[in-house]
This record gives sequence, structure tokens and C-alpha cells, in this order.
Amino acid sequence: MAQIHGEMLVGEIVNQYPNLIDALLEVGMHCLGCPSSQMESLQDACMVHGLNPEEVITMLNGKLAEEA
Repeated sequence: MAQIHGEMLVGEIVNQYPNLIDALLEVGMHCLGCPSSQMESLQDACMVHGLNPEEVITMLNGKLAEEA
């Protein structure tokens, strides 16, 4: 099973796992279409948005596991 990790780019996650877009929006990450999302890691994006990266990564991987 694929896993999300903090070094993945936000744009990469959106492109590979479009089913996770709603989850990212729900936690307040509304920059999914902005140009910086193509070059910003999930960990960096979490820090910019005041989110705990480990919690977001755990949540996203949980969503992937539910759908598997």
C-alpha cells in the first residue's frame, strides 16, 4: 500500500491521490491549486498553515487505508 510522507510535494499528493483533496481542504489546506503547492512539501505546507504534520500525515494515510 502506498503511503503519504512529509517530503511528498502537495501537488504530487493531489495528482496521485485526488481522493484526498477533500481531506486536505477540511484541515484548512486551501492552497491545493496554487503554484507553490507544486514545489512545497506536505510538511512545509502544514507548518505554513499551522498544522501538525504528523497528525495530517496519519489522517491521510488512514483515509488511504480505509479505501484500500
